[in-house]
Amino acid sequence: MLQKEKIAFIGTGVMGKSIVKHLLAANYEVTVYTRTKEKAQSLIDQGANWAETPAKASKQKDIIFTMVGFPQDVEEVYFSENGILESAKQGAIVVDMTTSQPTLAKKVYELAKEKGISSLDAPVSGGDIGAQNGTLSIMVGGDQEAFDRLLPVFEKFGSNIVYQGEAGSGQHTKMCNQLLIATNMIGVCESIAYGLKAGLDLDKVMQSISTGAAGSWSLSNLGPKMLNGNYNPGFYIKHFIKDMKIAIDEAEAMGLELPGVKLSKEIYNTLLERGYGDNGTQALIKYYID
Repeated sequence: MLQKEKIAFIGTGVMGKSIVKHLLAANYEVTVYTRTKEKAQSLIDQGANWAETPAKASKQKDIIFTMVGFPQDVEEVYFSENGILESAKQGAIVVDMTTSQPTLAKKVYELAKEKGISSLDAPVSGGDIGAQNGTLSIMVGGDQEAFDRLLPVFEKFGSNIVYQGEAGSGQHTKMCNQLLIATNMIGVCESIAYGLKAGLDLDKVMQSISTGAAGSWSLSNLGPKMLNGNYNPGFYIKHFIKDMKIAIDEAEAMGLELPGVKLSKEIYNTLLERGYGDNGTQALIKYYID
């Protein structure tokens, strides 16, 4: 029975922690690893097991999730001597939920396949709110058979789960998602900045525009945070800049120019230089009103 399969989860940050909580609530046995044990302590207190390395966390597990910060972190947790592929058993499925490079997703897939391990790239969208509510959008690349096996697990923390195709397809789909957010966030911030300069009641403005043609997830969920000066990270600026760089690099490799995302990355880089890298992406408003 799938419910009895043992799970490892590598990376318990803002998103990973909420996902593990859903897995524990569904009575899965979950072993966690993150660089700083204290960041996983609340999960351990709720019943998760702790492992000292990704390799130890992965040993004899049926499903191994990873959700780390950057592509180099993905390479470390999968390919190092204390990494996942050194200890994962044949027949296991590794699932990288990090937003990372499609080419790296294909590399993980090929090296895992050589060891008799299935691999899925399954980045998510929905932010900390979606993770907490178990309503994440999950875009998945890899083999259909592995996806079908994992679908009941994905359903514990996601509500829109779509198989996109071969390895790397999940990451390419996430790039499409991030490109939309990158340019939309500029529009949200410029709309708010304009409303402030015009002396409008921004709560009333939000009431009018959020449900019309200009409505978006960013406007409805991050707009109020901007108005309240709440820059706590649901998604870090430093990680979003990483995503935009991946999208730009992948697009250039395909001969595609993306001026909108380049502008967004330039503005976010300005905020990074000002020391706001650990703020949430909604801190983009600081570029306009500080």
